[in-house]
Amino acid sequence: MKKTKNSEHTFWNTFNQYKSLLRELTRKNLKLKYRDSVLGIFWSFVQPLLNMAVLSVVFSSILGKRGNIACYPVYLFTGRLLFEFFTTSTKAALLSFRANAPIIKKVYVPKYIYPLSSILSTFVNLAISLLCFVCVWIFFRLTGISGGDSLTVSGYALLFFIPLLLLLIFTTGVGLILSVFQVYFRDIKYIWDVFCTLLFYAVPIIYSIDTITSKWTRMLIEINPIYHIMELFRQCVYYGKPMDLDLLLGASAWAFGTLLLGVFIFNKKSDDLIFHM
Repeated sequence: MKKTKNSEHTFWNTFNQYKSLLRELTRKNLKLKYRDSVLGIFWSFVQPLLNMAVLSVVFSSILGKRGNIACYPVYLFTGRLLFEFFTTSTKAALLSFRANAPIIKKVYVPKYIYPLSSILSTFVNLAISLLCFVCVWIFFRLTGISGGDSLTVSGYALLFFIPLLLLLIFTTGVGLILSVFQVYFRDIKYIWDVFCTLLFYAVPIIYSIDTITSKWTRMLIEINPIYHIMELFRQCVYYGKPMDLDLLLGASAWAFGTLLLGVFIFNKKSDDLIFHM
């Protein structure tokens, strides 16, 4: 027990010592992403809007009506927003050691700072994209286009931060695992790209789960942690109803379990990473 407390004390002391560096690396990642862009960070607002517009035009007449989805563009936006954060941040975390290898070899810094800063910088983009979502929601609600008049304002929308926090925790765990695997097995980058493409169609982003008639297919979707978190977010901001307790418990178990696994793998291999870069 005493050893555990000392380890926790050391961790928090180290984190406090390097939190300024974490903040600076997060800021640097944001600047590098939009360095040669005219619009800069404003793309965090424009990009999800353009994606929603294109996907809505392509799929709304097919999948929107089939699943009886009210205001398909807003439904699509809620799923795409969270999925884009997960894929973008995990890919950034995956490459974080390779991108910072020259610094890691010369200066001692807690190595978790690098994947964590990559994830946090993407989370800032998500926060900006949420402003875009609010504008889109208001637009469809006021105009009534695509069934927007069926959208309802509910106090449950104020709980939106809970699924977002769970998503951040889950993504951090996945990001830590991938960042370690990438050092030892460089092909993981390409495998993860393919996996993310498959995942896009394996969770109800562009379709409703009610359209799935196969029992086994539906079961596979429902055990997916991304589905749990996405559905919780939609219950808050799209359906305007309280979060399902089973989904909340499932999402929490996935999030914290993955984080613990990521920390365990990272701690076990972090001292050897520098010899494989």
